[in-house]
Amino acid sequence: MTARTIPRPLKALAHAIRGHYPVPVMLADLLAFLPAFLIAGLLRNEVGSIELPWSEIVWVAGSGAASLFACGWLFHLYRNRYRVASFDEVVVLAMCWLVALVVAMVVNLGAFEPRVPTSIVAMGMALAGGLMVASRVIWRLVRRAETRPDAAGRIRVLVFGAGEGGTQVIKSMMSDPGSRYVPVGLIDDDPRKQNRSIEGVRVMGTSESIQGLAERADMLLIAVPSAQPSLISRLDELAHKANLEVMILPSTTELLGLMATIDSARPLEITDLLGRDEVEIDEASVSDYLSGQVVLVTGAGGSIGSELCRQILRYEPSRLVMLDRDETALQSVQISVAGHGLLDDENIVLADIRDRDRVFEVFEQHRPAIVFHAAALKHLPLLEAHPREGLLTNVFGSKNVIEAAASIGVDRFVNVSTDKAANPTSVLGTTKRLAEALTVQTGKDEPGEFISVRFGNVIGSRGSVLPAFEAQIAAGGPVTVTHPDVTRYFMSIPEASRLVLQAGAIGKTGETLVLDMGEPMKIVDLATRLIRHHKSDAEIIFTGLRENEKLHEVLGHEGEDMTAGKHPRIWHTDALVPLATSERLVALHKRAANEIARDLLFICADVAITEHA
Repeated sequence: MTARTIPRPLKALAHAIRGHYPVPVMLADLLAFLPAFLIAGLLRNEVGSIELPWSEIVWVAGSGAASLFACGWLFHLYRNRYRVASFDEVVVLAMCWLVALVVAMVVNLGAFEPRVPTSIVAMGMALAGGLMVASRVIWRLVRRAETRPDAAGRIRVLVFGAGEGGTQVIKSMMSDPGSRYVPVGLIDDDPRKQNRSIEGVRVMGTSESIQGLAERADMLLIAVPSAQPSLISRLDELAHKANLEVMILPSTTELLGLMATIDSARPLEITDLLGRDEVEIDEASVSDYLSGQVVLVTGAGGSIGSELCRQILRYEPSRLVMLDRDETALQSVQISVAGHGLLDDENIVLADIRDRDRVFEVFEQHRPAIVFHAAALKHLPLLEAHPREGLLTNVFGSKNVIEAAASIGVDRFVNVSTDKAANPTSVLGTTKRLAEALTVQTGKDEPGEFISVRFGNVIGSRGSVLPAFEAQIAAGGPVTVTHPDVTRYFMSIPEASRLVLQAGAIGKTGETLVLDMGEPMKIVDLATRLIRHHKSDAEIIFTGLRENEKLHEVLGHEGEDMTAGKHPRIWHTDALVPLATSERLVALHKRAANEIARDLLFICADVAITEHA
């Protein structure tokens, strides 16, 4: 027979074999029927002590095998579509087995007289099915043994989390003979998972077992993509005591549906260790007011402003206008959202909010429906030294933006404030408090919603304590903390930005929305964690509180009533302190000089409180 005369089905079978479908498994399926029916006949003969029609039994078994292979070919069982012994393959195998059973029964009933006892057909088919499944299990065990990485010369990994994330990362390590990592055990705090085994890797205890299991591992991998910072912080403490390196899988949001693998794991970052659980937002309500709208963000190049831009784009606005006075910051945010920094987009706007005419020009050109005002000067000591600058940007600059927004009839205006505006003692706090009050006053006279959002420190933002500590640690120390008891509220940049977007969906004119920051953290504890995180021996020294700096921040004014609203982690408060008249601010602007501006700011705030309390 020449190659041209080979029947097409045989050619296809040969191609399937060359496609690496395991020939031993295929042969096991073919040959399973003979021993299965033989055993079934012997068992039936012992029970009935009768002469059996062995030739007919062979024909019935052959009909079952032929129909199984025909069905398997039709459904691609032997054409390399399914992974051997996978759930999908076993389902198709079961379907083909049922077809083979029906064919064998029909052949037995219609072709032979006397027929083969029905019990032999049923028992033979059952045994054949069992042998076919067994051959696949054996094949998988052999393949696992061949590909299972040896612990010698590899990083031994203790995996926390026996859920979906842990299962995926264990499988990825066990199926890669070239991996630098090998799993040596699982741990999980869920008592229902204590007897679980994944790819031969057993759950060996809970997080309290880390110390006892440390000798057999080099690394602790936190394989729970939804792990909250409180859990991560506790595991980091335990791993530190056990002298284990700690890695973590990206969050569920970061994975975006991708498979969790050891290669996607990263070292812990300080934001992972804040010890507070991040909150979720109502995506639908945020999408409802952002989707299809023109949105403008001031201070778009800053830490909060740039993250707001990245998150706003997820909700598909018709246009996103990014405004900042810093051209380098604008280029950075364009790279992060567009993948390039050509600065050739009309929605990238270079402008200073102090320039009233320019601000009005920008708003008239782009006519945004939604505005997030995140531009501000924020460094407390600098504003104490140069209070006029804080007045010009945080008050008069905000006034320009607010009035420009009102002039074009925006639907929603969100002013980003700070916890230092609550019972302010500093120039920064007072200027931001005045901006809050100006937002309220404008909202009373305009049809749109004008609200402020107040929250505490944002960990990792430009100029915040985290980069300062990291720079000091990199230099070998010392790490400077103002006071051993000073505390601050902390929130991650993405979480703060998400909650600002949520506040924009639920806030109403006249309200200042206050984000629930959880429990405040001691700055010295943050410094200690960061030093340990960088495996440094830097010393901590205390420098004393700076002028007008609070020992403990608060989120609300004295007498300010904060109530829960639609979102459990966002409080609503009616602003008790509207801003003084615009004329008084104009006079203040004309009189302000560096040496007296600070006192004038407090006078302005006090007058506002006296006049409107």
